[in-house]
Amino acid sequence: MQPVTNAFLSIVVPLYNEEDNAVLLTQKIHESLEGYAYQIIYVDDFSKDRTRAVVKEMDDDKVHLIELKKNYGQSLALAAGIDYAEGDYIITMDGDLQNDPSDIPAMLEFAITEEYDLITGIRQKRKDSLVKKIPSKIANFLVRRVTKLDIKDNGCALKVFTKDIAKELNLYGEMHRFITLLAHLEGAQIKQVPVKHHARNAGVSKYGLERVFKVVADMMLLLFIRKYFQRPIHLFGIFGVFMIMAGTLIETYLLIVKFGFGEDIGTRPLLIFGMMLILGGIQLFTIGIVMELLIRTYYESQSKRPYRIKKITIGDGATA
Repeated sequence: MQPVTNAFLSIVVPLYNEEDNAVLLTQKIHESLEGYAYQIIYVDDFSKDRTRAVVKEMDDDKVHLIELKKNYGQSLALAAGIDYAEGDYIITMDGDLQNDPSDIPAMLEFAITEEYDLITGIRQKRKDSLVKKIPSKIANFLVRRVTKLDIKDNGCALKVFTKDIAKELNLYGEMHRFITLLAHLEGAQIKQVPVKHHARNAGVSKYGLERVFKVVADMMLLLFIRKYFQRPIHLFGIFGVFMIMAGTLIETYLLIVKFGFGEDIGTRPLLIFGMMLILGGIQLFTIGIVMELLIRTYYESQSKRPYRIKKITIGDGATA
């Protein structure tokens, strides 16, 4: 089968305790991309098994291994791989063999012929347990309702990005769950295509029911950053002004009661409540805005990356 493009590809795969999957995944990628020019970038997120050793033992010149200094999580592992990637198209996928590399050529064809910036998979006939399916369905529903972006499967790791879009993504925390939304907010044209899904070949899943709560928390942060970062006073100000006004009204009422009717207000809980509302409103104007600005400045204005690379190995052991 003839390649659909002569462009150089970068396949970015985060690995964490995948010693039994790395070799077979590499073989499947080679089989699926025969005739293509590509590099495979494995990002080892400080695995506790022999994942790093297994990748090095393959002695494959197309395989680049990035070893992180500690366990940072999937988002930062992806960020490290994307930053390192040299391809015109950057492909992300999981390292557990549930994604099928044979879907990549068809996804690339959509990206090239129809000029989409991001092709994302919709997993067909998922081979996961209910412990993974239920949180995934809840998370997808919440994302669709809150963001109004109709993405059917935000959890599918198999995606094809143009280089420009991939490099613009700012991934930290656990934002990999919203990578499609992040791309959309950067102006990406997105297409969803059905892809195959397999049962995990080996190892254990890293996800559970707690994922739903993390999704909600991360989604709130993401929406704030994207919608209110350039004008945070529109968010903090509304609540702050409301609290200050409510507190002021309470204290005004108590002043009238005190000096107009001569009643004692010193022991009234309402007095303390009004003061708390005023102080809380002021805090929303100060602490919240300052903290958000500090976070964004730390990661972006100073060009700092929220991960540290220990070593990069290519093929037979040469270090980049």
